[in-house]
Amino acid sequence: MINHTSTSYIAPFVVTATEMAAIEQRMFNAGMPVAALMEKVAGLITQRVVQLYPPSKISQVGMIIGPGHNGGDAAVVARELFLQGYSVFLYRPLNKGKELTQAHLDYATTLGMSVSDDLQTLAPCEVIIDGLFGFGMTRSLQGELATAVETLNQWSTPIISIDLPSGIHTDTGQVLGSAIAATHTFCLGLWKRAFFQDQALPYIGQAELLDFGIPPADIEAVLGQSPSLKRMNANLARSFLPLPRPRLTHKYKQGHLLIVAGSRQYAGGVILTALGARSSGVGMVTIAAPASLKPMLVTHLPEALILECPETDQGAIANLPEVGKEWDRYSTVAFGPGLTLEAQSLLPQILETTTPLIIDADGLNAIAQSNPSETLKTRSATTILTPHPGEFRRLFPHLDNPDRISAVQTAVAETNSHILLKGAIPVIAGSDQRNWVIAESTPALARGGSGDVLTGLLAGLIAQSNLEQISPATITATAGVWHAQAGIIASQQHSELGVDAFTLTQYLSEFPSIS
Repeated sequence: MINHTSTSYIAPFVVTATEMAAIEQRMFNAGMPVAALMEKVAGLITQRVVQLYPPSKISQVGMIIGPGHNGGDAAVVARELFLQGYSVFLYRPLNKGKELTQAHLDYATTLGMSVSDDLQTLAPCEVIIDGLFGFGMTRSLQGELATAVETLNQWSTPIISIDLPSGIHTDTGQVLGSAIAATHTFCLGLWKRAFFQDQALPYIGQAELLDFGIPPADIEAVLGQSPSLKRMNANLARSFLPLPRPRLTHKYKQGHLLIVAGSRQYAGGVILTALGARSSGVGMVTIAAPASLKPMLVTHLPEALILECPETDQGAIANLPEVGKEWDRYSTVAFGPGLTLEAQSLLPQILETTTPLIIDADGLNAIAQSNPSETLKTRSATTILTPHPGEFRRLFPHLDNPDRISAVQTAVAETNSHILLKGAIPVIAGSDQRNWVIAESTPALARGGSGDVLTGLLAGLIAQSNLEQISPATITATAGVWHAQAGIIASQQHSELGVDAFTLTQYLSEFPSIS
């Protein structure tokens, strides 16, 4: 049974159009009148519009009225704004609509508002509210509708979209012919997948969720029988941190991480990975790296154990010392940053480890040289891949799909692994069918070495975690938020032009302590 309040319970869920429709239908079947829900939603939208654009600053508001209930929401908002003193102009490009939407339009005309099918009706407006189409749209905008949308996008008028910008596919975020480029989007009830798809981001603008009070039982009834997608945010991540640490403990009980990384060419990668791990609180870090890097590693990480590995002529790891292959010494292994493909011969022995394994960078590139599914699916221990989009395409060229969420979920099923796909909105999918997206990040992290820091932070957390109590995908999403929030804090203190990876490591300690 669910014991959460509605607001705290619904916030993490991300739904498809089919799931949202089923949840709403359960509410209607239970007796919630459609008209009552429309009034409730419109009241929330009106409140936010007035807060963003108070009548003391603007006076003329335009409404785009579509044929469905999204248009009905807009018509009710039009009424409420009119009654608060705004001049409201209604643009209705399609002369048809659901009965309830038509009833609200009819009432709007009795109040003195005129309804027009001429887009120029909206030209004098200082803000426009898009109620053309809501969630579930699948057909492309064409003809006069597409032309009208393209014209609106050329105007400098702020646009607020209700639920989704019209023309955006609810699940994939694809543009269906043309789409409104909104300044703000008020997502209704539950987050839709489009808000976490790269191709939709230029159209969504500032997004926020308006909770209209969905009963948790209805969410559980629809989503409880299938793998759900959730949104990991800073507050939720902090609820898992710090990881439990008993008073009676010692360093090896707090996790022992082996990092296999680095080369003469990419010495920084192993340092950044280890600094990320240090910030996680892991008890011990052992670093297997080319022997020539030892003086540098000792300078930056005096507490780490260094395994000096034989080198190739180009300065890559030639092979691991025998002690490095005593897998039962370690809680987790992190493999890949800065190795170069010269170290590809290490992959078969690394895959033999019976501990959780995090693979990044050149480790992923090595796997891409083989058949990733065959290479990974036979592993019995937890495997976590952390590719950026280019690495993901090399690993899974057959999954070159603009729907990043579905692509990652398919790759997980093929490899029996957990995957964190990096990007503006990281996507995490787990072989345990737990799936997450991370919405709060910063472009300041688009700097070399940032991913190495994340690998170390994640590996350190996995090394400390009881994966039977908290899923690897959830820990991965927690690490992703921690990394992103450190970037946000650092960019606020420095510059949004970018936060270098070494500076980023210095801000990792700040996130868990912020209440």
